[in-house]
Formats: sequence, structure tokens, C-alpha cells
Amino acid sequence: MQSNMMPVPLTIPFILERARTTYAAREVVSLLPVGRNEQGQPIPGRHSTTYGAVAERALRLGAALQALGLAQGERVATLAVNSFRHLEAYLGVPSAGFVLHTVNIRLHPEQVAWILNHAEDRVLLIENVFGAMIPALRAACPKLEHIYVLGPTPQPIAGVEGYDEWIAGHDPLRQYPPLDENDAAGMCYTSGTTGNPKGVLYSHRSTVLHSLASAPKDALNVGEADAVLPIVPMFHVNAWGLPYTCAMFGAKQVFAGPFTDGPTLARLMQDEQVSISAGVPTIWMGLLAELDRARNEGGPYDLSGMERMIVGGSAAPEALIRGFQERHDLKLVQAWGMTETHPLGTVSVVPPGVQASSDEGYTLRAKQGRSVPLIEIKLLNEHNDPVPHDGHSMGRLMVRGPWVVDSYFKDEGQHNFVTLDGQLWFDTGDIATINEKGFMQIEDRAKDLIKSGGEWISSVDLENAIMGHPAVAQCAVIAMDDEKWDERPLAVVVPRAGQTVTHAEIVEFIAPKFARWWLPDATVLTDNIPIGATGKFLKRELRQEYRHYKTKDFPHRADTF
Repeated sequence: MQSNMMPVPLTIPFILERARTTYAAREVVSLLPVGRNEQGQPIPGRHSTTYGAVAERALRLGAALQALGLAQGERVATLAVNSFRHLEAYLGVPSAGFVLHTVNIRLHPEQVAWILNHAEDRVLLIENVFGAMIPALRAACPKLEHIYVLGPTPQPIAGVEGYDEWIAGHDPLRQYPPLDENDAAGMCYTSGTTGNPKGVLYSHRSTVLHSLASAPKDALNVGEADAVLPIVPMFHVNAWGLPYTCAMFGAKQVFAGPFTDGPTLARLMQDEQVSISAGVPTIWMGLLAELDRARNEGGPYDLSGMERMIVGGSAAPEALIRGFQERHDLKLVQAWGMTETHPLGTVSVVPPGVQASSDEGYTLRAKQGRSVPLIEIKLLNEHNDPVPHDGHSMGRLMVRGPWVVDSYFKDEGQHNFVTLDGQLWFDTGDIATINEKGFMQIEDRAKDLIKSGGEWISSVDLENAIMGHPAVAQCAVIAMDDEKWDERPLAVVVPRAGQTVTHAEIVEFIAPKFARWWLPDATVLTDNIPIGATGKFLKRELRQEYRHYKTKDFPHRADTF
């Protein structure tokens, strides 16, 4: 028997219309470059608009794109920072029947060109600060027919039009094209840490469902009364979906543009009374350092309105969570996801009966958390047999749900999918544990696990523990060759400014937390650890740099574990 409910398709125009009508007066704030200081660095200026104005310009953008004669489903690329103009593209491009393709601005120009060609983009919306890339991209991308510059253009570029002038010449879109909820609405590429990046297409349906599931209290806790600052870039998995979630629920949006240093973020959070923010661990490390500096120098920031800071992209050390909570009374909340999961999969919210600032609470908050509604997770061993959820047994993390990818663009990377009992699951490539309460913890990427004497060692656990040392700013742990045990851990450490630390001090500091055979055999001090385009440590580069290291080269090595 069929239901008698209306078969209304879930499409992004519903989000656009809600922002245009219900929340028309709600503010959207952006930091935009307004000049340069004596050191040549850009100076931020505050730009304020409303959802009503953003929605009208989004509809003008949709009409302008249709006037180009694009076929429905054509890709429109953006090379842009977080701002109101990028939000217009989020709403306008898919609502007009096209696919919004957000391109990572931190990639090498050759990688950008490869992705534009692979996606077969015909239109590019590019930030004015990246204007120097236009001639090379135009030469390398034969299918790229139209380029529009976001923001003022000091010098005209032949054949390139300003975005503002372009959309101003079109009346707002009066009628949305017929859209199926399973039509592609957005496109992101994986970071490509192994092989070429792979394209993931998000549907209208997955975007709407993801927005609905992201907002509740035990997820990201977004409502109309909030002011939300997504520091995570809008090219990085749709800024974790926050621009859509905020527009759906009427939260004020605050965009930092290219200004993501600690002092600027702290001032922005204070001035705009931000209540929710989101970013990767390296961003939060910079903010914590600034908050500590300001407090110690007698001029602390007022971030009393901040209710929740979401951290994802890679695991946040427990010491970072404790630092914000114990020194500044700020709550850092872990979440997990990936390009293939749109991205929200889990959130680590402490359950009733557990004090958030207790040792048990910090332990749970350092995990990636429990799956949000409609997302299922499980662990499998190498034979695809289930692994128990006991908090100790490691397995391959599998995920499925209505906003999880079921294939890649052009059917690449099909080895990432497993069918079990007639159900399709995505193999994340992560090794994880899940405890009895359902809290998942990423132990490592499969390729980063250290296998010593046939047993696994989690580089992530070691890194997080080492970064709790007061003299350590950053740490990455990688495998080095060992004649007896096959692989052993090598810690690559960046000391805090003006401090130093020895291998013996690090081992002594973390020894109470680990079995002896887990402890690193050596420590290398360095000035910096390479960070990739999504804010994660580039362990592949570290392994290349330190590939000649072997445990036999270190006299303090222990032969018995």
C-alpha cells in the first residue's frame, strides 16, 4: 500500500526560498580585502548584507547562467574564498539547474587545471586575488568558455567580465527549472593523497537531508539565534555543509575570507558575537595560542557567546580540547566526515551522566563520536567479517547513508565500495574502533598505521599524546624500517617557539599512556611539518623525507618490547 503523502522533491530552491522570505533580514557578514598595509599584507574590511539581498543576487546569477545557453547539469566552477558572493553561488547555481563545483584554491595550478578539465567545467567564478591564474587556466582548459571575476578588478583582463556587473545585467530568475531531487547539485574532489583526485557529486536530496541532520542539538546545534563562522573553506566539502544549514535555519553567517590568522579570527568572533564556528585542528591551535597570549598580557577577548567550536578534518589532540576548556571555558567538539560523506558522519557530544570536563568526558570528546541519524557505521576485518564494538578491536571503518557516495564521477575508484547482504557500503580507508556506547575513534588511515611485529600501532594516538607535552607545537608520527620488527614509530616534532624537547622527555611524558612496544624509537626535531590543502599533515612527504631512517641508527633503541 502506498502512502498518501505529497511526493515533494527535496531540492535546494527550498533553502533559497526560505532564506529569501522567512530570513530576508538576517545578516551575512564577510571580511574582504580593502587594501594593503606597509608590509604588503591585505587589510580586512567588514562587508554586511542580508539573506534577502544574497537570495536576489543568487537568482540573478541563475538567470545569467541560463542566458549563456548551458545545458542542465553543466558544471560551474568556483575558485573562491568564504564570502557572500560564494554563498550566492551555493544557492544560485544548483537552483538554476547546474552543478556547483567548488575547487580547492590551495592546489598547485596544474592540479587545478587537471580538475577543471576532468570535471569539464564550462564556467569559472574566480576570486579577484587569483586573477593572475586566469591566462594559464584559459590556455590549459579548452572547455572553459566563460570566466567571471568575484570582486573589484584593478586591471581589466581581456575576455573576462566582472561578476557583479555580469549578474546586475539580468533580472532575477522568475521560475526554477524542473529539478529531480536526485539531480547533481554540487561537486567536490577528494584531496588526492593517493593518485589523482576523484569527483564526488552531491544531489539536491542529499544536500537537503544533510542540512536537516546537521542542525539538531546533538549534531552542530544550529538555529536562527546563532551567528556561525565557518572557518573551514567553502571549497572543502561545502564548508562542512554549514552555508546550506545556516540558510535553511536562518542563522547569521560570518565569513572570514582569506583572513584565518588567530588574532583576526579572535576579533571577528568577539565583534560578531559568534556562537558556532568550525575549522581544522591547525586553525584551532593558532586561535588557542592567540587567546593564551591575550590573556597573559592582560587583554583577553570576550568570547562568552561562543557555544560550540567544531573541529574536524583530522583528529584533535585531547590537550587542545582541554586547553580551550580549562583556560578559556570554550567547548571544542569533534566531528568526523569526508568528501564522500558530504561530510557529516559522526559528532562527539558527551551523553547524559558524563561530565564534559571529567577525565571520562575528555576521553569521549577526543573520539570522533557517534553517528548522526540516518548514517550507519560498522567495522570489518580484512575478510569482511564484523569487528566487535568493544573500544579496543580495530577494523576498517565502513559507512552508508543517504548522503554517502555510491560511486565516483566517471566511475573511478570502485574498489572503495563493498556489498554486504545486498547493501552497499563505502570503505573509508580509515582504521577505527567503536566502543559499547557507539563512540567511534579513528585510529589511523590504513596507509599510516605502523605494523610492528605483526601488531598495529596508531600514529594518531601517539601524535595526540605527544602534542600534549608543553614544549611541543606539532607532531606527526610515521613508520621507519626495522630489521626485527618490520616497522617502528618515528616522531617528527615541531617544538614551541623558544623551547626544545628531547626524545627521552617525550617518551617519559607519554609512557604512562601506552604499552612499552608502542613508544617511538626516535624523535626528529624540525621547523615545520608540511600541511596539505585540507589542513592535514602530509605524511607521504614526511615518509619520503625520512625514508632513510632506520631504528638501528639510534643507540637508545630497545630490542625487547
